[in-house]
Amino acid sequence: MTGESAREASEGRNTPRKRILRGIAVQTAVVAAAVHLLWAWPRLGSPPDARPYFFIAGSALAVAVAVATLRAGEYRRLYALGAGTLGTFLGGFLAWHGTGAAAALAAEPLAVAAAVVEVVGVGAYLALYRLAPPTSVVVERQREDDAEVAEKRAEEKEKRGEEAP
Repeated sequence: MTGESAREASEGRNTPRKRILRGIAVQTAVVAAAVHLLWAWPRLGSPPDARPYFFIAGSALAVAVAVATLRAGEYRRLYALGAGTLGTFLGGFLAWHGTGAAAALAAEPLAVAAAVVEVVGVGAYLALYRLAPPTSVVVERQREDDAEVAEKRAEEKEKRGEEAP
């Protein structure tokens, strides 16, 4: 980790760069999910093609990761899951179409939108991963925050004359 990224990792979750990257990562995950749902929905029930069902499951996972990215702490595993989910969409497209991937991109505007969004999203999630501290640091910060909250509650109860548990 470079000196600047180590400093930023120690400063917490809400540095300007991390907020911007988090916003980009969340938006790209949601847009990728929406694009895949738009493609999959009309194709449900097509017996020889299992992709619509995988797209729906992958879209649900992408949205869940996006929500967790907004609400959870700085967990490297979460960021790796986000990058992996978007990367799997992209890799799956390339694997499915093989050498005809460029022609498939040219023929399908949704595929172009998905590919661009997925590349940007993978980059944002990987940048968040690099900037995040190790999980043990995040867990320790959470314990400290919980202890401070419990201490403040106890002080407030004491001021009101209530018995502490």
